[in-house]
Amino acid sequence: MNLIFFSRREGRARHVDLAHPATLGVIGALAIGVLGIAFVLGLELGQRSGKIFASGDAQHWALTLKQQQAEIAEMKNALQERVDALSMRMGQVSGQMIRLDALGKRLTEMANIDPREFNFDAPPPAGGPEDGEGGVAAQIPDLTGMLNDLESRIDLRDAQLAALENVLIARQLREQIHPEGRPVRQGFISSYFGSRQDPFTGHGAFHRGLDFASQAGSEVIAVAAGIVTWSGERAGYGKLVEINHGNGYVTRYGHNRANLVSVGQTVQRGDPIAQIGSTGRSTGPHVHFEVLRQGRQVDPLTFIGR
Repeated sequence: MNLIFFSRREGRARHVDLAHPATLGVIGALAIGVLGIAFVLGLELGQRSGKIFASGDAQHWALTLKQQQAEIAEMKNALQERVDALSMRMGQVSGQMIRLDALGKRLTEMANIDPREFNFDAPPPAGGPEDGEGGVAAQIPDLTGMLNDLESRIDLRDAQLAALENVLIARQLREQIHPEGRPVRQGFISSYFGSRQDPFTGHGAFHRGLDFASQAGSEVIAVAAGIVTWSGERAGYGKLVEINHGNGYVTRYGHNRANLVSVGQTVQRGDPIAQIGSTGRSTGPHVHFEVLRQGRQVDPLTFIGR
């Protein structure tokens, strides 16, 4: 095969015989050189591309790791806030339990219940056979639900105990202000409530109280809590003490040698209020004891019999 070349400068044609051995050698050398250069260029380009790809992957993984670390930190903060909230609620529940224990102790004392029966210093006894199936460990959502339920039950118990306390206080108050017992520590009934002969005239008369004979100067005591509404002389009674107990009840203690209380003073059941004497319309040392209900005298023996 021949290749013909035309030269404008020389004005003539040249030809090259491709089948000539020398020509083939030159062409082969040129082809090998071109392939070598292409190989070197491809290798260099591949190395540069690999470096670029490797650098991009490292940046990508570094960014991903940083994001994951930020998410983990955020989850830890959220979990810590949840734990802090649960701890705060547990503290509140513990405070409520302490208050309920104190209230239970007070109610036990008020109701005169054996403290061994309701011991608020020890946890309630519990027991039973163990479940062979094990159980499910409580998770944080379960703990939240358990706390909600426990708080609701504590609030209910708190309201119930408060209502019971109010009932006991009212009962105690009624018991304290209800006339009950004898107005003297020692002595005997010398005259009863009702019809009798007047000791001064011998005529029939109605006695509106009980007379308790006792040693002169001994104590006259209040039979219920109340407020002193009279302390002084009154016709027929001599030196008189009158106590208003509320709920329509009033008691009177007459013929005293000396009164030990003044008007407006608060007294409790069993407090000494006077000394037995024989002032007023009296034949000897004794205390004339009256009980009034809604302004009318009633038989004091009914209350003494309690």
